[in-house]
Amino acid sequence: MGVFRNLFKSKAKRVNAQKYRLGMSRTRAGVFSNLKLLLETSQIINDDLFDELEELFIMADIGVDTVIKFVNHLRDTVQLNNISSPRDLKEIIIEEMFKLYVKDEIVSSNLDIQKDRLNIVLFVGVNGAGKTTTIGKVANEYISKGKKVLMVAGDTFRAGAINQLKIWSEKVNASFYAKEAGSDPSSVMFDAIKYARENDIEIILCDTAGRLQNKVNLMKELGKISKVITRECEGAPHETLLVVDATTGQNGLSQAKIFNEVTNITGIVLTKLDGTAKGGIVLAIKDELNIPIKYVGLGEKIDDLEHFDIEEYIYGMFSDIF
Repeated sequence: MGVFRNLFKSKAKRVNAQKYRLGMSRTRAGVFSNLKLLLETSQIINDDLFDELEELFIMADIGVDTVIKFVNHLRDTVQLNNISSPRDLKEIIIEEMFKLYVKDEIVSSNLDIQKDRLNIVLFVGVNGAGKTTTIGKVANEYISKGKKVLMVAGDTFRAGAINQLKIWSEKVNASFYAKEAGSDPSSVMFDAIKYARENDIEIILCDTAGRLQNKVNLMKELGKISKVITRECEGAPHETLLVVDATTGQNGLSQAKIFNEVTNITGIVLTKLDGTAKGGIVLAIKDELNIPIKYVGLGEKIDDLEHFDIEEYIYGMFSDIF
């Protein structure tokens, strides 16, 4: 099994693979335990088996369109290679899921953070998805690497959001910038960039409001913020990360589609992956929107935000099948 063999080339890879295995225990105990049972108890590969596979993958939140395409590809692979045993489908399913994500490309989960420039990362997403916690954890990652990080409270519509971000900045020893609740978010970003330059900040992590009730207002607001950032810092924002709660399933995919219409999303942060039995949303987002997953949340601790790795993710879903 190529995917699993690659997991154990380095000690670090083995350690992270176990993090995924532990964090995705609910996923394996849910839909994918049924997949194992189906493949081990079926006698032949036929249309009924493929129909059941479709149902299982849809239940795993992989997404209807992606599932239909994926299962049709499985049918072709089975026919092309004259495969007759359902047990032999295990390896094919895993390998094809890997290919579905990478699509013959090099998919990196690293952020576009460069030396000798002010790096600006914008975080978007609905309220409650985990934006504030994510910003805090990303700040902690780069502070531990010796970077000077500024956390900016761009969600000025909720005083609670400003206070939560301030608490996180104190927790991770990051700089913090905010204005009073109700301020224009664009003016906050303008002043924050000035503050960052005056204080030799290397990375700005900016929160934004997450109101989807009125997409037109959201579009105008994010557009204005981006325009100000680009005007004040050429080439910025260098990353725009959409934070999605994995437990919301297909609703998370819908959010991704809406925000991708509103702004140029460069990556997804999938929070609470350890809290759902339906981990297939990763494949749905990448297949339908071609947006890479940059981080996944696999626990509550400050270091439980992991750079996404497709091999380790697949291991987390399927390690009990073998």
